[in-house]
Amino acid sequence: MKAALNQRRAGVLLHITSLPSRDLGHDAYYFVDFLKNSGASVWQVLPLGITHEDGSPYQSLSAHAGNPALISFKLLVEKGWLPAEDDFCGFCKSNPKFHHACLLNKAFIGFKDHATMDEKADFDEFCKTNDFWLEDFALFMVLRQKFEQTSWNTWTDEFKNRHLATLNDARFSLKIAIANVKFEQYVFFKQWTALKTYANERGILLFGDIPIFVSYDSADVWANRDIFKLNDEGEMSVVAGVPPDYFSETGQRWGNPHYDWNYLKTTEFKWWLERMQTQATLFDIVRIDHFRGLESAWEIPATEPTAVKGKWVLAEGDGLLTAITTQFPDVILIAEDLGIITPKVNALRAKFNLAGMKIMQFAFSGEADNPYLPENHDVNSVVYTGTHDNDTTVGWEKSLNIHQRKLVRQTLNIDENANITEALVRCTLESIAKLAILPMQDILQLDGAGRMNTPGTTVGNWQWKFEWDQVSSYHSKQLAEWIHEFHR
Repeated sequence: MKAALNQRRAGVLLHITSLPSRDLGHDAYYFVDFLKNSGASVWQVLPLGITHEDGSPYQSLSAHAGNPALISFKLLVEKGWLPAEDDFCGFCKSNPKFHHACLLNKAFIGFKDHATMDEKADFDEFCKTNDFWLEDFALFMVLRQKFEQTSWNTWTDEFKNRHLATLNDARFSLKIAIANVKFEQYVFFKQWTALKTYANERGILLFGDIPIFVSYDSADVWANRDIFKLNDEGEMSVVAGVPPDYFSETGQRWGNPHYDWNYLKTTEFKWWLERMQTQATLFDIVRIDHFRGLESAWEIPATEPTAVKGKWVLAEGDGLLTAITTQFPDVILIAEDLGIITPKVNALRAKFNLAGMKIMQFAFSGEADNPYLPENHDVNSVVYTGTHDNDTTVGWEKSLNIHQRKLVRQTLNIDENANITEALVRCTLESIAKLAILPMQDILQLDGAGRMNTPGTTVGNWQWKFEWDQVSSYHSKQLAEWIHEFHR
């Protein structure tokens, strides 16, 4: 592991949308203070991209752009770019998406009227530095609005297939709307950078998550069709997912396009390196979601409704990771190595000395060689009670039958009266793994109503948030005592 993980650390998993305000405002800073006071030194979040209608941060409109929905308007008021009280129309107030857009447009006007020369120069520099993705993204978002939020493959031919003259005309005629989109990204990155600086100054590392695949309906696919397995019409013949596993009997059909690894090799993985450049500016630690897809990925015929029928197809993970670690020698990468893991996947992770993941809720199969049992952990790991895809530990315990609950208590060496959630948290922190991460729901000991996501489903996910009245000094003090006890 890199220098930042050369010591035992503990952290908390909480996405930005799970903060009371669901944004990058004051609650985010209060949460950093909570972490600091609790002895934790890592804050893990989910991907920060712009979501589709299902709200999943793993299906984003861009591999680079931040989600404007996370922008704190209170901070913009404090900057003087928004009035203290808005005066927008009743329609916008009753339609949050339109109201959000109105506020951002108003903020851009306020920025142009009240920003200092240095701030305006900073905006220009941001646009110049990020031009490699920002220009196409801003145009994509404006065109998507023009085409009523439909996927790019349904647009008229000249826009779908990026006719140069048509796009140049659009950039001129839509330049004000395009500038608005760029401003939204500028504000997001400025607010995120300020939060990251605040956290880092208090010894807190920010831990991000990069989905291995990108959404078909994204600026990335629209602007870079050659790097994906698409036909001449831009349609997918195969889609990404995983075969049946612990989470789903029919597997998970994600629907993302697969990479054309042969083409990526000819570009020396340029698009991926640019993607990692953005992540390296946002985070101190980056988890590669579905790491096994860098060794081989499950290709499902696009006509199949589930992920049952598919095949493993080799990827170019070795070449990609060589390029990434060469260009970004200081980046700390974590491999999400859950699911069907083969010796070749383990060998790829080991070659680049990447930490894998251990999930305590998976440890109780009754088999001595279960890799998630504490005695089978290794130092180069990140251990969790559960992730955003698991039920809360309280909810998980309630789902166990009598035999399973007995096995858990025997394995944890606790009696019938002991609190299983507390025992699992302690066991997680006690692990030899260098980094231990606890979901905020388990710190608060919330039941299944606090679950963040149920894999294989598209309804009711990504909604949970906590309120500050749920968090007492007891939670911070207890967590601090445990972190101290287990030398993290």
